[in-house]
Amino acid sequence: MKIEYLGHACFRLNEKLVIDPYKDGSVPGLDNLRTSGVKVICTHGHPDHSGVECVEIQPGECEFEIKEVPSFHDDVEGALRGPNTIFVITSPDGEKLVHLGDLGHFPNEEQMAEISDADYLLIPVGGYYTIDAKMAVRICKACRPKCIIPMHYRTVNSGYPEIATVDEFLKLCKETGISDKVKTV
Repeated sequence: MKIEYLGHACFRLNEKLVIDPYKDGSVPGLDNLRTSGVKVICTHGHPDHSGVECVEIQPGECEFEIKEVPSFHDDVEGALRGPNTIFVITSPDGEKLVHLGDLGHFPNEEQMAEISDADYLLIPVGGYYTIDAKMAVRICKACRPKCIIPMHYRTVNSGYPEIATVDEFLKLCKETGISDKVKTV
């Protein structure tokens, strides 16, 4: 599976499936997104995750099986920030990728059953609007992915000022012995 990181929480898989494109100007420091694919999916409707107009739809079929797992954008069942959809995406050759979107809570038993044992886990780590680094590590340890790709964090050049950088997450991964599974983009 070819995974391209396009910024913030946006990824493109096999040049066909675009996940969580951000609207122009919605993420400080990021250039306007212009990409293409045959299908676009969004974890929720906030501007930094729902810029479908920034994706040129190409002819063709999306080869992925996509399962939606309902979740919340906060730890009070969506009362603060609303719903969030976790996407469990399976490639034709059986690779499983999980995109957690703006997950704001520890997954319940049913959600954990869906996201466990993924080949790739795309997980927010910046906190404030999502889970923080400490919660992200707890989730990674519980669901045992083969590869962990952190997302939704601030960099030197981009991101919301109130969210954290990836540094704390990487430090905690090293301390808990899962750093060999982490791939930063």
